[in-house]
Amino acid sequence: MTDEPVLFSVDDGIATVRLNRPDVANALDLDTACVLRDIAAELSVRNDVDLVLLTSGGKLFCAGGDVAAMVAAPDRGAFVHELASTVHQALITLRALPIPIVAVAQGTAAGAGLGLLLAADIVIASDRARFVSAYGDVGLSPDCGVSALLARTVGVRRAAQFVLTGRALDAHEALAWGLVTEVVAHDELDEAASTLVAALLERPSAALGASALLLRRSAEHSYAEQLRDEADTIARMAVHPDAVARLTAFVSSG
Repeated sequence: MTDEPVLFSVDDGIATVRLNRPDVANALDLDTACVLRDIAAELSVRNDVDLVLLTSGGKLFCAGGDVAAMVAAPDRGAFVHELASTVHQALITLRALPIPIVAVAQGTAAGAGLGLLLAADIVIASDRARFVSAYGDVGLSPDCGVSALLARTVGVRRAAQFVLTGRALDAHEALAWGLVTEVVAHDELDEAASTLVAALLERPSAALGASALLLRRSAEHSYAEQLRDEADTIARMAVHPDAVARLTAFVSSG
């Protein structure tokens, strides 16, 4: 197994991004953050990717930021700011991609790990997975988009309870809250993820990516702005070769 902190590959339209620090629960240190940022930048200029699959190795999905690295930093504030800002660059770039993002959580996600899951469009979780804010446990405040996306995902009251009290959710509670999309038996997780990815790849890729991007932008726009974005996007899709073929076939079949 390579010692790269993140494994990245593209195969048949699937870009797999795999956190690869299982010995430290896939905690995000500065090297990992930089690799994630660079991968996101590469994805933004590639034209052979139809879907991003975010996974991790080991028992835990991601324990958040690397606390040991924070403690060891000579200037802790500067280090944490650089670490958070670098991961933020990766997340901003990823969420601007007109490509669906699927995350697979085989185990616990905490802190920044939650931010990675919240950045995805669809999250499949093992029934062994747990979810916890963890920031308050070490005297920190949220980063990696948790304060931006958690309340939109689970509601303001639940988000406040989750972050302020440090309450942990098991997989089925996370499903009920809307934090994850689907929960499957741990031994069936890989198969479920593969089935979902295959189903998504059968859909028209341009329309799928445009739809994902519209949904991500919706909370950032006013209603009028979102309608303008919808009109511009559907017009662009209407002249895409895939839509032209599908629309013509639809009319012909009638």
